[in-house]
Amino acid sequence: MASAAEQMAANLSWSTFGKATELRQRIMFTLGLLIVYRLGTFIPVPGIDTEALRSFMDEAQTGIGGILSMFTGGALKRMGIFALGIMPYISASIIVQLMGSMYEPWKQLKKEGEAGRKKLNQYTRYGTVLLATFQAYGLSVSLEAGNLVSNPGPFFLASSIITIVGGTMFLMWIGEQITARGIGNGISLIIFVGIVAEIPAALARFLSQGQSGAISPGIIIAVIVMIAAVLTFVVFMERSLRKIHIQYPRRQVGMKVYDGGSSHLPIKVNPAGVIPAIFASALLLLPTTLATFSHSSSGPIMSTILAYFGPGQPLYLVFFTAMIVFFTYFYTHEVAFKTDEVADNLKNQNGFVPGIRPGKRTAEYFDYVVNRLLVLGSAYLAVVCLFPEILRHQFAIPFYFGGTSILIIVSVGMDTIQQIQSHLLAHQYEGLIEKSQLRGKRGATKAKKGPSRR
Repeated sequence: MASAAEQMAANLSWSTFGKATELRQRIMFTLGLLIVYRLGTFIPVPGIDTEALRSFMDEAQTGIGGILSMFTGGALKRMGIFALGIMPYISASIIVQLMGSMYEPWKQLKKEGEAGRKKLNQYTRYGTVLLATFQAYGLSVSLEAGNLVSNPGPFFLASSIITIVGGTMFLMWIGEQITARGIGNGISLIIFVGIVAEIPAALARFLSQGQSGAISPGIIIAVIVMIAAVLTFVVFMERSLRKIHIQYPRRQVGMKVYDGGSSHLPIKVNPAGVIPAIFASALLLLPTTLATFSHSSSGPIMSTILAYFGPGQPLYLVFFTAMIVFFTYFYTHEVAFKTDEVADNLKNQNGFVPGIRPGKRTAEYFDYVVNRLLVLGSAYLAVVCLFPEILRHQFAIPFYFGGTSILIIVSVGMDTIQQIQSHLLAHQYEGLIEKSQLRGKRGATKAKKGPSRR
């Protein structure tokens, strides 16, 4: 027997969507800001030699250039005002969250609720400005060293840094506005749109390589089959749940006794979602980016670093795996699923896990279950992110194809669709409540008319 919520979800249609005015406004607001973001990727930073930059990026397309092109929506390839993308904000979020779990004053801020969260968000913005300034300076100096600037000098450095930092802060504001007034997570949607926008051009280059004979038809078919298999696997794993049985005791309200009920607490196999992959990628991109644009890879130190930590290299894969595992556990326990808070909320609602005492014992049980799930969840993330990297490196595929991109597309797409469905269900519930209130008023009116006719 399907529940009322499931029956309502099954009845969702275009007519229901047409009646949800607030949802339409949210979607249009989100699309409008994403269009602004896409237009910003085509506005260049002043003083760039576009021809030299285009030829350089064409050469670097299969390596770090392709990775950065995917994550910035092509802004770095064109050296647009959003050249750094949203990565400085993500890096600042990593630092603030790490400090929030180790630095005692910030621990207390996390316990203060909404006020503490706003304060930590403000620290994240300050950190974004500092990181964006540092990265913009390094990128500008690297562009000058790589002879990709028309008129190098102090004026170019100042204008480039101000433009790039301003673009990053504006992009951060767009992401926050989408999260607050639109649909979905704004930061994730910005990365999602950047990746999707670059897929057609990458696919065209890939197929053109097949037509020219640079790639055999067998490799083309194998890549398509692999993409379909990875997509299917990611969807399956993202929908996988571990359900913990929750029991509620009998309770008495006045003279009535209500029987105890039961429900399930769902825990995803990957509670952290796509965040660990994004965090790990953000940490790995900066050194190789500066080395690539500055042409400093010929130096002994930088050449050694790139030889071991370049995309597809063994130490790069090991470090990427370690970062994914670390951020999966860290983000789950600190943000996505805080076992202490879940156990306290369950205790306040008089719920309990059969055979487990409420409170501390329940939190320990949740820790045990979540840690076991994260072994599978972190392994799944690592396999999805690294498997395409290894194949791309082995078969020398002439465009960037990464599991992180697939993971972001699937995870963000599913999360956004779920939020749209939640808004539609809420709209249906509001409609049912309004109908019940109208019926109650009509019944009351009829009851008042009865005595007057006697």
